[in-house]
Amino acid sequence: MRIQPIHVLQPPPDRARAVASLPYDVGDLEDARREAEENPSSFLHVERPEVDLPADFDPSTGLHHQTARRNLERLLRAGDLMPAGAAALYIYRITMGSHAQTGIVGGFHVEDYYADLIKKHEKTKKPTEDDRTQHVLQVGAQTGPIFLLYADRPAIDALVSQIVAEPAPIDFVANDGIRHEVWRVPDSEPVRAAFAEVPLVYVADGHHRAAAASRAGRERAALNPAHHGDEPYNWVMAVTFPASQLQVLAYNRLVKDLNGLTPAALLAEVRRRFDVAETTEARPSAAAQVHMRLAGKWYVLRWQPDPAADPVAALDVSVLQDRLLGPVLGIADPRNNSRIEYVGGVDSAEQVQARVDDGRAAVGFSLFPTNVRQLMAIADAGQIMPPKSTWFEPKLRSGLFVHPLDA
Repeated sequence: MRIQPIHVLQPPPDRARAVASLPYDVGDLEDARREAEENPSSFLHVERPEVDLPADFDPSTGLHHQTARRNLERLLRAGDLMPAGAAALYIYRITMGSHAQTGIVGGFHVEDYYADLIKKHEKTKKPTEDDRTQHVLQVGAQTGPIFLLYADRPAIDALVSQIVAEPAPIDFVANDGIRHEVWRVPDSEPVRAAFAEVPLVYVADGHHRAAAASRAGRERAALNPAHHGDEPYNWVMAVTFPASQLQVLAYNRLVKDLNGLTPAALLAEVRRRFDVAETTEARPSAAAQVHMRLAGKWYVLRWQPDPAADPVAALDVSVLQDRLLGPVLGIADPRNNSRIEYVGGVDSAEQVQARVDDGRAAVGFSLFPTNVRQLMAIADAGQIMPPKSTWFEPKLRSGLFVHPLDA
């Protein structure tokens, strides 16, 4: 696997906490607006420029991308971002409570993405992919890293351990209590050599970012008569973590109505398809079970896994979809049905209970997390996971690394 030192823009260490923001697709827009209004240095002004525009603006005009470009230039003028110097690789460690994960930031070649050396497990939505591609092209930079993973390599672990033994030049705790540390790799060659032994990497999170950055690279190449394949736009900025360090949390489901059934009738249908018992627990303790919140009670739904099932059909989210959400609740297309909502993260089971109990949803489902081995097996098989199957946390922060297309 090729990994390339890249030029980046970064905040000065004393400005990193103010600049760093959540990615564009995490969190509510109104919350993002409030945060951006309170903090002119926030990278949300670039990553999610809608925070600075009226709610009724027309996205087809590209105004949000133009606003993002102006906001990036403003952050540079203000000294909130600055060129980090010569091209380099970086180490990025994120710590949430007792969990820590340490990855390597660098460039991965666009053509390796199209050759499927960078494995995917989700479909992208064309409108979102188109929009994010225009964001990269019009801003002139990739504004947030893609989240990749690779099968653990002791040689890479040893190199990283040497670097992180020194204090991190960028080190801050964000307002959500998550710590972020960044080191510059002093000599990239040993890391590049070690990565040459890695056959594949996998997109953990950020499929639309990956598709957009790769498309933008190819579009820039097509417009460059002197293209030679090593220009900055050929390298997609990503942070890649060893698989064993990643934490996957549940991605739960809420359905707004019972598809014409009463709670008693739904429960009867559920009993025909699963072994069902009441429980006081909001979270499943193992795979092959789902907890359902209905009419003020939790129920545990269990089944015997099918040893002959393919990697996708064996997922808990697939069993729930195929046995209950589709045939009983009428959610035939979970990607595009407005009657289903998804909630992930540390407190997602509590959110399921709260939303069902206060009437915002009619029924909710709390799942056991999909694991990284399942993700890799599905990607290796060339298959696609059901929508909203994995929730990785902690989230990467945007604004700590900005990769200009022409650096």
